[in-house]
Amino acid sequence: MSRMYQHPGNLPAPAVNAPVRSGASIIAILCALGSFYMTGHGRELRGFVLAIVAMPAGLIGGIKALSPRVSGGILSIAAVGLGVIALLFAVLHALL
Repeated sequence: MSRMYQHPGNLPAPAVNAPVRSGASIIAILCALGSFYMTGHGRELRGFVLAIVAMPAGLIGGIKALSPRVSGGILSIAAVGLGVIALLFAVLHALL
């Protein structure tokens, strides 16, 4: 015996789509973390470049996250912050 809920007027059930995570925010956080890794292993130039990529990608991800269908705003903000710190870390590591 199965039970089926019938919507009023036999209308189909509304489609519910889960929010999609912004690809730019994922790229941004990976670049920021990769920057720390590269700088820590003596590749300051690669770390510097990854930090530079992380900041605008995080900003793009944050702008895309303003849409209600896209998530990843907090991740984008964290990526921009980590990108700035990683940039400073790469520069200081190269100078010292």
